[in-house]
Amino acid sequence: MVLKKLHHDFSVCKVEDYSLVNVGSEFCFVGKTDEENSLVCLTEDVPENVTVQDDGWKAFRIEGVLDFSLIGILSKIATILAENQIGIFAVSTFNTDYILVKAENFTRALNALEHAGYQVL
Repeated sequence: MVLKKLHHDFSVCKVEDYSLVNVGSEFCFVGKTDEENSLVCLTEDVPENVTVQDDGWKAFRIEGVLDFSLIGILSKIATILAENQIGIFAVSTFNTDYILVKAENFTRALNALEHAGYQVL
């Protein structure tokens, strides 16, 4: 399995609403429930109407389009990182999964995954 490093700084946020979110940005993940409006975006694109903001995230994605019948891909990555005391924030799209880790753990996370047999680009 191939993982691709994303060379951006990310923020995980709560926002009042999505009116100021730059959905045209290269990366913009929104999640809305009856309890919150969540946003994962480039740190440089954090809107002014955030209510909670957590900066300092780096990310990588699983390369290629993942078939919905594939089981346990994200779980295996999460397990390897958990065994190395590295927390994650995961975002899934129709095509693939994105895994965010705190910047101070990014190199260690990629090293652990390479050691487990993943190719990192």
